Amino acid sequence: MAGEPQADCLFCKIVEGKIPATIVSESETTVAFRDINPQAPTHVLVIPKAHYPDAASLAAAEPTIAADVLREAGRIAADEKIADHGYRIVFNTGAGAGQTVWHAHAHLLGGRGLQWPPG
Repeated sequence: MAGEPQADCLFCKIVEGKIPATIVSESETTVAFRDINPQAPTHVLVIPKAHYPDAASLAAAEPTIAADVLREAGRIAADEKIADHGYRIVFNTGAGAGQTVWHAHAHLLGGRGLQWPPG
């Protein structure tokens, strides 16, 4: 069921503390941790504690928590000292967009030039 922890979800296991991660921050509704395959000097994943398969389903069901994810990403960008130079927040939605973990999550990327389009 959406919103409930899923036994087979990697990120739900991180939220529950069953799988270790390098936690950057935790709020009432979110957890943020370093990506194990960073694509930039700063690459942090910000996830809702509640399980939703992607950003669109999270925003439709829990717009306040979706806003919490974005707000937390901005706060972490400031803490990581990348806010003044620019950063990117990416939500991959669907396999064709590169989503590999079916738990909504934002990638916070920064600390290097981020060209557009990404390549």
